[in-house]
Amino acid sequence: MITIILRWVLNALVLMIIPRIVQGISISNFSSALIAVLILGLVNALIRPILLIFTLPINILTLGLFTLVVNALMFWLVSTIVPGFNITNFWAAFWGALVYSIISIIINSFDR
Repeated sequence: MITIILRWVLNALVLMIIPRIVQGISISNFSSALIAVLILGLVNALIRPILLIFTLPINILTLGLFTLVVNALMFWLVSTIVPGFNITNFWAAFWGALVYSIISIIINSFDR
């Protein structure tokens, strides 16, 4: 249970760093980051798999690179739901989702 909470807080900290790296993303406070990470987890668990199934043909044609577009759309969707977490355009969502994923993978690799 503690690892889940620790991972949640660490991912929120990562989300707080993203606006310093990617222009077009803003987050107002840490509570917005915590809520955004929670909603992002739910969206990635519930909506993303369905969207990946629907986009499977284009994903196969692009050798899986279209998954990056799906990740950006999920990131952008969360910004429309969570107040205090704003993304101005698709490219900001794309680069923000990419940076968030890379940093999260690195942090979560230390847990093993």
